[in-house]
Amino acid sequence: MDLKIRDKVAVVTASSKGLGKATAEAMAAEGAKLAICSRDEKRIIETANYLKTTYNVDVLAAVCDVTDKKNIDSFKDEVIKHFGTCHILFANAGGPPPGNVEVFEVEDFKKALDLNLLSTINLVYAFLPYMKQQKWGRILASTSISVKQPIPTLALSNVSRVGVVAFIKSLSLEIASLNITANTLAPGYIMTDRVKQLLEDRAQKEGISFQNALDGVLDTIPAKTIGSPADFGAFCAFLVSEHTSYITGETILMDGGMYKGLM
Repeated sequence: MDLKIRDKVAVVTASSKGLGKATAEAMAAEGAKLAICSRDEKRIIETANYLKTTYNVDVLAAVCDVTDKKNIDSFKDEVIKHFGTCHILFANAGGPPPGNVEVFEVEDFKKALDLNLLSTINLVYAFLPYMKQQKWGRILASTSISVKQPIPTLALSNVSRVGVVAFIKSLSLEIASLNITANTLAPGYIMTDRVKQLLEDRAQKEGISFQNALDGVLDTIPAKTIGSPADFGAFCAFLVSEHTSYITGETILMDGGMYKGLM
């Protein structure tokens, strides 16, 4: 299927590895022009060179800490100077540290909100005006299954990510008539470095092997497997395509059936 995003300008944040990189690659495979960023200069340049060489697309790489509004504004300026506009925004950031509520201080929750919620808001404010001008846009925010089904050991993520859903839903109501969609993608366990680290932490804490920790997670997933970053990226590319113009304001799960609720 042709997703009809060839030559569209896609901004993908936190894209030097993991879900962001997989998403950028899936869009590059469809011929999209890419603006990617990360705090890791070496890794984001390597990712840009890989995408350019493999898919023959124009890629702008930048260093950007999405918890810093000034960084986001500078990144936006680079994108507009290079491409002139933005059609697609994939708002993505790393996850906050794991732990139960009582492990953290109030300041930890503030940092988590900066990382996940405020970064999304600032990215939307930076790039939405260009989507409005051209009356075409796709905004997709990456969150977690925890917005539907909180994970006890991820208290910071539970709190910081659910606000993203409220913001994106509110936004979608205001921009739908402009042919701009805004959705949230909520993955379950996808085998990234972060998930591997969470499993290693659990294994160490409980005095079990990595495989036993993994088996414990698999027992909660009806599909009995961990998702792949490539599948996640492909789904993101579809959700920002021309074919999804009638899907907006939704929180879409990708979790192998892990979520137990009805709504």
